[in-house]
Amino acid sequence: MTLDIDFVRSCFPALSEPSLAGQAFFENAGGSYTCRAVIDRLFRFYHQRKVQPYAPYAASHAAGAEMDEARARLAAMMGVEADELSFGPSTSANTFVLAQAVRGWLRSAGGAIVVTDQDHEANSGVWRRLAADGVEVREWKIDPETGHLDPAGLKPLLEDGRVRLVCFPHCSNVVAEINPVAEICATVRAAGAFSCVDGVSYAPHGLPDMAALGADVYLFSAYKTYGPHQGIMLMRRELGELLPEQGHWFNAGTLYKRFTPAGPDHAQVAACAGIADYIDELHAHHARTAATPAERAREVHRLMREHEIRLLRPLLDQLASRNDIRLIGPRQAERRAPTVAIALDRPVAPVAAALAAQGIMASSGDFYAVRPLEAMGVDLAQGVLRVSFVHYTSEAEIAQLMLALDEVL
Repeated sequence: MTLDIDFVRSCFPALSEPSLAGQAFFENAGGSYTCRAVIDRLFRFYHQRKVQPYAPYAASHAAGAEMDEARARLAAMMGVEADELSFGPSTSANTFVLAQAVRGWLRSAGGAIVVTDQDHEANSGVWRRLAADGVEVREWKIDPETGHLDPAGLKPLLEDGRVRLVCFPHCSNVVAEINPVAEICATVRAAGAFSCVDGVSYAPHGLPDMAALGADVYLFSAYKTYGPHQGIMLMRRELGELLPEQGHWFNAGTLYKRFTPAGPDHAQVAACAGIADYIDELHAHHARTAATPAERAREVHRLMREHEIRLLRPLLDQLASRNDIRLIGPRQAERRAPTVAIALDRPVAPVAAALAAQGIMASSGDFYAVRPLEAMGVDLAQGVLRVSFVHYTSEAEIAQLMLALDEVL
């Protein structure tokens, strides 16, 4: 069964918004449109439940119950326990807090950290700054021509047994190649270390199956995954209880509060249950059979990826056929997320502006991926043009994009 794109698009109010008519959205890697189920939950919370949660009166009880529902349902879809999922203001903030916990842990345990130069700065800079405290930081480097992160390059960094944590992306927000997370995490665990995976650029294309991936930490952003502006962190109990807590000392016994130093945005946490609603809607519409939450998420993941791959192929073929641009990342749609960065021999900001005049919403710059772009020799003063889409993108929008690119490149 293939994805019913008309049904999918009916679930996103922005796609029928009159003020956006005729404009095709290709900046999804920066933040996706929000599904109706999330918007409805957010509206209801602010209208009916904007009170301190977990008190005995009805509105407060409903507020707390909906926050708990978001945590429990999303955790079940990704194959972790409910208290192994925590919310925070963003993935950058969640990673920063996590780094402070690792700092305290390594002060007593010693050891080294591995980072890559393929990452968004959120999963790179915070770890590199630990070097100021005497933590050894080792860099796993990409191929400067292709941006590929070769798993074979990790093994020499682990040989002496000193590495305690390996931080890497599920896929880069400019290279977009899907890294073999399960293989890498198995290698890391065999070396006696823990893994921290930045899933921000992959989760919008299918929620992670934590049992299959084997990651100890997986981070992604709800606002890029059809939800509100929250960061979501999945942390295995083994590591979560090993690291020093970063929240209020009296909450140290609650795993999902250990790495939440400030109170969460109650309304946005509750609205994240709408992401689970949407996945269930998609599953019910397409499969119409009962399944566990994790099975529903996996089936929806499959539908999303098959649709995205089908739409990505002609775009990659068009760009790969040109000799006046540099297409970053793999040419094969199956190997990458539908996030496509292009380097030109001139500044790209005017090209993005020209695309806007053609009804294409896209952008240019470094996208906080300064390290990978520098490693690949891209002129940061010119930046890259990036077009990105998700499963609600239609064939007509891809055709509109391809025509516009022919006009402006």
